[in-house]
Amino acid sequence: MISDNTLYTLAIFLGSAAMLLIVLYHFLEINSEDHAALKAKSLPPAQQGAGKAKS
Repeated sequence: MISDNTLYTLAIFLGSAAMLLIVLYHFLEINSEDHAALKAKSLPPAQQGAGKAKS
């Protein structure tokens, strides 16, 4: 049978792995090409360059 210590270690490991996968998923979703195309499509042309430093 599984001991309490082993169960605790397994729960901590699986919980940490789940959180890392969630953060990785959101990072990849925000930086995807579909997200960038949708964002560029939704903004009017006057606001697309807003916030960028002029050189």
